[in-house]
Amino acid sequence: MWTVILVLIGLGLLMVLLEILVIPGGGFAGVLGFGLMATAIYLSFSRMGTTVGIYVLLGTIVINLAALVYALRSKTWDKAMLKTNIDGKVNTVNTDIVKVGDVGRTITRCAPVGKAYISDTIFEVQSRSEFIDEETDIEILKIEGSKIIIKSKTL
Repeated sequence: MWTVILVLIGLGLLMVLLEILVIPGGGFAGVLGFGLMATAIYLSFSRMGTTVGIYVLLGTIVINLAALVYALRSKTWDKAMLKTNIDGKVNTVNTDIVKVGDVGRTITRCAPVGKAYISDTIFEVQSRSEFIDEETDIEILKIEGSKIIIKSKTL
């Protein structure tokens, strides 16, 4: 009987820790874990008496608190965390290479965002409102931060 009680408590503890640390928001694993532990405590009260049941209840509470504190404080989670800094930039516009009034050619269809070849470099560009087909000559109207606003050269 002790084996069953200890296995139920262990599985319940595992499910609760999974719910807290790995599967946030679902609720199923946590409810299942508490159910398993409650079943173990009920079995200890009903099959082994009140004194043993109280010891199992207190032991389960202490084990749960200790496991939770250990799981949250241990260096194990430091190894699992992503500590890499992302230093890349998306579509940075070098104003030394490309300026308002420069001309280029679209590589993809701009509907209204697409890619264009300007000053020997490929940029992501955006037309104001119209769709511009690929392989169309374009002109830069405005540069707003990382956005290059274009218009068709034929319009």
